[in-house]
Amino acid sequence: MMFDCIFDCIVVGGGPAGSAAAYHLAKAGREVLLLERALLPRYKPCSGAVSPIVAQWFDFDFAPAIDRYVKAVRYTWKLEDAVDAELETEPIWSVRRDVFDQFLIDQAKAKGAQVKDGTVVIGVDFQGDTWQVKTAGHTFMSRYLIAADGAKGPTADWLGFKPHKVREAGVLEIKTDSAVENGAFCFEFGLVKNGCLWSFAKQQGYSIGATSFVGASLQNARPVLDRYGQTFSDCPGEFYTHPLKLWDGNYDLHREKSLVVGEAAAIVDPLTAEGIRPAMYSGMIAAQSIDQALAGDADALARYTQTIHESWGADMQWAQRIANVFFRVPKIGYRVGIKRPSATKRLGQILAGEVSYADIANRVIKRLGTSFIPGMK
Repeated sequence: MMFDCIFDCIVVGGGPAGSAAAYHLAKAGREVLLLERALLPRYKPCSGAVSPIVAQWFDFDFAPAIDRYVKAVRYTWKLEDAVDAELETEPIWSVRRDVFDQFLIDQAKAKGAQVKDGTVVIGVDFQGDTWQVKTAGHTFMSRYLIAADGAKGPTADWLGFKPHKVREAGVLEIKTDSAVENGAFCFEFGLVKNGCLWSFAKQQGYSIGATSFVGASLQNARPVLDRYGQTFSDCPGEFYTHPLKLWDGNYDLHREKSLVVGEAAAIVDPLTAEGIRPAMYSGMIAAQSIDQALAGDADALARYTQTIHESWGADMQWAQRIANVFFRVPKIGYRVGIKRPSATKRLGQILAGEVSYADIANRVIKRLGTSFIPGMK
């Protein structure tokens, strides 16, 4: 494999955002190189829930990468007061990230993208009209650059993009001895201050996560994850921590011949921590913008920022407002919000792209606010 050419684009990071960008660039006939620091396939701490809407953005069948289709949802308050419901939309996909991410990378390679794993990028430099991407063993050159190396990656900082607050999230991976029956997406409120826990069933196990959404970052998530995990299985779990960058406002996502995508750009839902769908969306839009820039469109990269702001960021300000109210008064939020029959319907519609946060935010915030006032419930 030869890497001495000047690529049209180098993508740093092989998660859903980077592989989506590489796929769409290669599909457009562009010379693209994806650099991934880990050896592939690799595991990433993540609960692994994916909205089926992503299938609309690609021309292949995702079925081989889906571990389980889920429609059942359960909510609890401090492990009690359970609410069971069912999504009225298409089932949500439950995926194992090592399988799902590798599947996306394989699709990009099938379109002609070159992939080099086990390759740590140690610096980037813009000289003349070309990016130089430096690794321990080689310097690769490209006309454009995409930072897709997640919350821990340094590329966005090297490029001068806005830094973001990093929250700590915990994940407990439980592999069961037998198949999981009647698996559901479960959400637990009340055990994590200013946040929640969630459990996404797999065919043979559970991916359980925890984080805070407002206030201080969650510290020492292991005990509460173990406690929650024991409600699903006696099998021991493997514990991971990972940084999480939630959306915290719109800002420029483009700089000189470079773009930032996915969690490297804090493109993560501040109410649910959903990151895979927006990551894949941002990767697709970034690829389209770079393809247009390569064709001579001088405004293409700026239009990437504008598109993400208008199609995603504008709605996230409403998600953030709901989060700021709900997670500060979660007991009230559970009683007057989660327990309502419409809650799961709206959750499914939001994940399916049928309803926006803007459509429901004022009603939700008003309901939470009036719950403080006697007689206004």
